[in-house]
Amino acid sequence: MSEIRTPALSPEAVDARPGNRRVSRDELMVGVTRDDFETDLKRAWMRAQAGDEAAYRESLTRIAARLRSFFGRRLQSSPDDVEDLVQETLLALHLQRGTYDPALPVSAWVHAIARHKLVDLWRRRGRREALTDAFDDLDETQHPVVSAEQPARRDLRVLLDTLPPAQRQAIVLTKIGGLSMAEASQRTGVSIAALKVQVHRGLKRLAELVRREP
Repeated sequence: MSEIRTPALSPEAVDARPGNRRVSRDELMVGVTRDDFETDLKRAWMRAQAGDEAAYRESLTRIAARLRSFFGRRLQSSPDDVEDLVQETLLALHLQRGTYDPALPVSAWVHAIARHKLVDLWRRRGRREALTDAFDDLDETQHPVVSAEQPARRDLRVLLDTLPPAQRQAIVLTKIGGLSMAEASQRTGVSIAALKVQVHRGLKRLAELVRREP
């Protein structure tokens, strides 16, 4: 498969992480522009929701391209984080795809999850930058609502259990536990460079699994 990147959320707290929140209709309908991207994506996404594997892959490919642009503009000083955030967001979409409301624009739902993923990253690093650029023409003020998703937690456990122990541990500590690379390195005795590699490889593997099952 082509390299499409995805998420990582907590087995115990997947519902508490920003990328795995249910999106309310009222929040997402504000200021949304239905452009060609949304029209094409919605068509593919609805086929994917009906079980069309090719449409699911097409949807993730379209979304991933927009996510790279979205994160890339905001992480120019740390480009290494872009692909991992793309992976994290795609995994969140995969885990929460059953909560999508067909009445909502798909791009608004994606934007809300991506935005919270970015905010979550900045919080972990103590940054307080304001989000200034919209995801295309979408309203930046849209926020998902927290909702416990037991099936999503179970799905995440299953996905994480497929990873080699080192990759799983690196993702759990940094993406789920919220530790910095330095803190995770100190706790495990693994170098920061090695941890980064394990996280990257683990997320890539999760992305591959996601692409196989709509």
